[in-house]
Amino acid sequence: MKSDIIHVTNEGEGFDKALGQAEAVARFRDLDRRGALHLRLLTEEMMGMMRALTGEREADFWIEDDGGTVDLHLAVQTPMNAEMRKNLLAASTTGENSAAKGVTGKIRDLFEQFLEPENSRIPSDLVTGMDYAYSGGDFGSLSIAAAGLWSMNRYKAAVKEGRTPVEDWDELEKSVVAKLADEVKIGIAGQDVEMVISKKFNC
Repeated sequence: MKSDIIHVTNEGEGFDKALGQAEAVARFRDLDRRGALHLRLLTEEMMGMMRALTGEREADFWIEDDGGTVDLHLAVQTPMNAEMRKNLLAASTTGENSAAKGVTGKIRDLFEQFLEPENSRIPSDLVTGMDYAYSGGDFGSLSIAAAGLWSMNRYKAAVKEGRTPVEDWDELEKSVVAKLADEVKIGIAGQDVEMVISKKFNC
């Protein structure tokens, strides 16, 4: 099942409709109160990251439900081409935005960096969640799952294995997204930079 597509902006347009869409999916899935709350909280976190983007940004938000997993999608169109993809994948891994605090802030910052591939600097403490497997290919025909360049689960694994600063573990412990989501992926899908937050429900 795929929900209606809601047009949202970082000025807040469409946010209420996005939350309403989450509530409608919760009813459709017959989620209990806890599950419905978790779905709403994840939608709120995604809208919060959208609001924090700089400049005038517009995006499409929708929800997909497949085999017990609910995926929240946020896709922002950017003039992506092969050269820009190459520049993004080759972006320096030494840059870091000191204003991006906490896991949610870092995810939002990473998402925004993907929107500016010509001068992108991937936050150094999130590099361990990157996947360069498709750096030589064309992302246009791939799903976000296949073209995903950053994965929260890979980042979590790196934190647990001690390959990132100890402070990152504290941030994961405090993050609503890290606690509730089963996965977060950010990547390039055709002309879109897309974020997908996935949550599994047992019902």
